[in-house]
Amino acid sequence: MYPRVSDFINDVFGTHLNLPIQSYGFFLALAFVCGGYLLNKELIRQEKAGHVWSTKRKTLKGQKAGFLELVSIFVISLLIGFKLTGLVIHYQEFVNNPQAFVFSSSGNWIGGLILASALTFIQYYLKKQKALDPPQVNEVEVHANEQTWAIVFIAVIFGIIGAKIFHQFENWNDFTADPLGSLLNFSGLTFYGGLIVATFGVGYYGEKHGIPWKRMADSIAPSLILAYGIGRIGCQVAGDGDWGIVNLAPMPQWLSFLPDWVWAYRYPHNILNEGIRMEGCTGAHCFQLAQPVFPTPLYETTMSLLIFLFLWSVRKQFKTAGILFAIYLMLNGIERFLIEQIRVNNVLDFWGIKATQAEVIATLIFILGLGFFIYLLAKKPKPTI
Repeated sequence: MYPRVSDFINDVFGTHLNLPIQSYGFFLALAFVCGGYLLNKELIRQEKAGHVWSTKRKTLKGQKAGFLELVSIFVISLLIGFKLTGLVIHYQEFVNNPQAFVFSSSGNWIGGLILASALTFIQYYLKKQKALDPPQVNEVEVHANEQTWAIVFIAVIFGIIGAKIFHQFENWNDFTADPLGSLLNFSGLTFYGGLIVATFGVGYYGEKHGIPWKRMADSIAPSLILAYGIGRIGCQVAGDGDWGIVNLAPMPQWLSFLPDWVWAYRYPHNILNEGIRMEGCTGAHCFQLAQPVFPTPLYETTMSLLIFLFLWSVRKQFKTAGILFAIYLMLNGIERFLIEQIRVNNVLDFWGIKATQAEVIATLIFILGLGFFIYLLAKKPKPTI
């Protein structure tokens, strides 16, 4: 396992780099970039087909920098400068635990004040140079695909909020024991919580900017499952606990062409330091699981890529808006329900039924997708003879 990107680089090239980039965070960022790229391509196609449309936006040209604008820039750049200069001074502390450093009081106010003063002055000067009397109001056309990164940003923010909320419900005892620590810990994220909350946020934004929610859902479905699969690569590489149950069974003969760790893996050097200490190992991550388990993140990546290829190949065949998203919901529900059968997770009691939160939500999402699919087919106008 490689909890940090530099762990992989050092292992391959024999170097001794010490970078603060976490492997899970790297793949999570890569997931959003890849998802955003595909969403951009889909929105271009949807606009050419006339399913979504551009909007008009008014802009004010030649306005001088206002007081609130300058204060906002000063405060934001002060905090950024405080942390940036602080991490240079306390680099080792930052590398050892980037998350803890970001949310700590460590930093450098002098560096923050220098950066804030410089950026605020630059903004004031540039706006003064371009000022018009009076300022001009211009109307610009904004195409659907130009909303891509705003949509991704909304998905990230609402997704993290939803993922944290659902994770707290699933791990209520941990939350009540340390509420602040649980909320600030990025390792506790529940995918379905992020999916549900982000869906509402992105759908609302789309309706306000010329992208009907059904077309938005269809456009984002392939990107969403691909991003999920890439994110699971981060779980596998970092060894973040999203592994399966103990697997002591011999590998089936039909899988013999694959390496053994595809069937059962002990996650050496996992980021959680779970298991037993590895003999002769030194450093921050020297533990591996006592018994091999199913590497479920690897299986989810494989299934997600297969679902993505299917959705991407059939996306142009459906004329009714929402059909592709309904299929995505059904396939997503099936994938997650199946993986939960061999995955380590908290088992909850739902009205006498023992199940994980993901199993329950996966079932509901499949039913929702199936119902939505049937509804759209029934609503589709029949061809006239």
